[in-house]
Amino acid sequence: MKMEVKLYLLVSLVFALLVIAWLLIKLYNVRNQISLIKDALTDIKNGNLNRRVLVRENDLTKQICYDINEVAMSSQSRFIQQKQSEQAYKRLMTSLSHDVKTPLASLVGYLEAVENNMVTGNEQEEYIRVATEKAYHLKDFVTTLFEWVKLDAGEQIFHFEVCDLNELSRDIMADWIPVLENNNVTYEIEIPETEYMTRVDSTAYTRILNNLLQNILTHSAASQVSLTMTETDQQVKIMMCDNGKGISDSDLPYIFERMYQCDRSRAARGNGLGLAIAKELVSVHDGTITAESTLDIGTTFTIIFPKTL
Repeated sequence: MKMEVKLYLLVSLVFALLVIAWLLIKLYNVRNQISLIKDALTDIKNGNLNRRVLVRENDLTKQICYDINEVAMSSQSRFIQQKQSEQAYKRLMTSLSHDVKTPLASLVGYLEAVENNMVTGNEQEEYIRVATEKAYHLKDFVTTLFEWVKLDAGEQIFHFEVCDLNELSRDIMADWIPVLENNNVTYEIEIPETEYMTRVDSTAYTRILNNLLQNILTHSAASQVSLTMTETDQQVKIMMCDNGKGISDSDLPYIFERMYQCDRSRAARGNGLGLAIAKELVSVHDGTITAESTLDIGTTFTIIFPKTL
């Protein structure tokens, strides 16, 4: 009996020692992990957002490490976005310097020539015409710039209402027909007679189509453009196609970025904001806009809006 008690006590002691040893190992691991966490937090605090805490599945500090890594990745993502935004604004300022100073200097030159009677008769009238054209170009550029700034700052006010998108699209395209004809661009417009009732801001939607059409006229060298509208039970699809020079595969992923211009030689003919504004306005409507293009064949812009039933 005494031997059994002694054996029991011995087993209990061994078990207790094993438990204590296990706890000491766990405590040692936790202490090392806390030390690593402390070092990682110090690194992150000092600006090293690439720092991560390595963790094993059975570590007691697993969730804390996961949370720290998530915070670091989130901070790194925001930091990268901030840097990209800063670089974008620097490019914006550089582009503004060119897009405003160059035509403004030219405008002043034409007006000074007229004011100082350096040109007369028909030549003077031509100078005034060119100066007026440049003044309108500057006005359109400034208007577009302010529109982008308001969108980017989230200060644009929208007025949504349920309306017939087909009818609204027909009205917009009717205004563009004379412009297309004057530029020797043929057109095909396929808008069903049925109603597409959708919640939109009519001014913003008009701006979207206007920007796409203006982009085609300014950059594509197309001789034909088409607008096709279709619907399903849940969405409305608008496709605008041209048969122009197309967009290269290297440029296509970036065409909706602000100030991005595919053809640097034509920088004076565009401000690089039209497609960026269109994308922002489509997003405001919970829609999507994509582009597909083949060089020397043409480009297709596809807009999808959720449909209000």
